Amino acid sequence: MSAMRDSGSSTLEELSEKECLQLAEQGGIGRVAFGGAGGPTVFPVNYRLIDGQIVFRIRKGGTMDESISSGIDDLEVKIAFQVDHIDEQNRDGWSVLIQGPAHHVSEGELAATGAEDVDSWAGDSRDHYIRIAPQRVTGRKISRI
Repeated sequence: MSAMRDSGSSTLEELSEKECLQLAEQGGIGRVAFGGAGGPTVFPVNYRLIDGQIVFRIRKGGTMDESISSGIDDLEVKIAFQVDHIDEQNRDGWSVLIQGPAHHVSEGELAATGAEDVDSWAGDSRDHYIRIAPQRVTGRKISRI
């Protein structure tokens, strides 16, 4: 016999862009989604919000690097970043989605932004930094009534 949960009511609230960025500012672990060679692909990443942009590390020449590098000047590849916090016990939480072009962080930008403090999710040789310049920021918060 499975346990039954209280089906109490909840409210779903749309978050403003400012609220979304404040929640994402906490840093931590998020997910990056992009069009990979085999179809839609999602990877977990450690990230930080630096100067209003999401920054994370990847492996140069890896799956994500190959998928988001167009090789064509001025062609931006748009990707999505999602982060959330869910409290199953209290049945509340929030989710933020940030969409925008992916840019490789140059050596000069790396030093200027402090992005080198972003840890790699998988460790090893992920020493290539990517930043997402937000073009669309949305989020939702669910709360138990």
